[in-house]
Amino acid sequence: MAQQLLRQTNSKLLSLYPSHSHTSAKFVLCHQTEISRQPLVCMSVWEKDRKSGYNFKRIKPKLKHVSDGQKTLDPEMEMWVQEKKQKFGGEPSILSAGQHEDCKCVWNFHGREKVDAWKVTADSDNKQGFSQANFVFSQNRTGLFYGHLSRQVPKDGVTKRAGYCSIRSPTKYPEDVHDWSSFTHLLLKIRGDGRTYMLVISMKRHFDVYWHDQYHYALFTQGGPYWQTAKVPFSKFYATSKGRIQDKQAPIQLDQVSHLGITLGDDNEGPFSLEIDSISLTYDENHEEQFAYE
Repeated sequence: MAQQLLRQTNSKLLSLYPSHSHTSAKFVLCHQTEISRQPLVCMSVWEKDRKSGYNFKRIKPKLKHVSDGQKTLDPEMEMWVQEKKQKFGGEPSILSAGQHEDCKCVWNFHGREKVDAWKVTADSDNKQGFSQANFVFSQNRTGLFYGHLSRQVPKDGVTKRAGYCSIRSPTKYPEDVHDWSSFTHLLLKIRGDGRTYMLVISMKRHFDVYWHDQYHYALFTQGGPYWQTAKVPFSKFYATSKGRIQDKQAPIQLDQVSHLGITLGDDNEGPFSLEIDSISLTYDENHEEQFAYE
């Protein structure tokens, strides 16, 4: 009898919350002895997929799959050729010991295809707000991240806060991870608008409870027409999960970096603009700090 009542209650929960049926959350009945009209609902920590429910499946016709495959064949072959060139005597390998002021450019935005490879996201893309973001190749041969940040909350009864725009680096081919363990700082040549952005380093994890581990640190920009070089030590980045700062902190595993992102969510509604020339890595032998937090 109790099991039957539990199944009926869970089916009612799914009918009351249909928007959660495609997410990774599970509904769990917490109080099984006495069931009220508004039962208590808990969310489990188990993750079904890495997208946390934003991985919507779109059915494509077979001809569309074939045409898309042909479009990606040439870029994939070009990346394969570059991989073989690096393997058989291309770029010199970086010494693990590192030399003072060693510098390596990871991304530059001097070509339109390099800018288009980055992914742009705003809260409006996920139906969680009305912000707009773009990342385009500018006339100065740089990447221009611009748009309008809106704090207006959709009237859906679910969203409580809104207002974020972000860009994210493409997936590295073929290893899927970056090895930055030979470097101590991140270098960004930028021209900003005086707003504070957020640098986000994503990690490659195998277990679902760690899929959303990230490291954050603020990127302070100067207003005006002049370029600036932001030098950010990796020791200053702090651990987060799903945007929440974690009580237990640990240094970044720099050999397991999957993506780098830049996010704006400073609660200041209005237009924004961030011009990016390049993103590099450097080694500073005078930097002795291993981790800034406990």
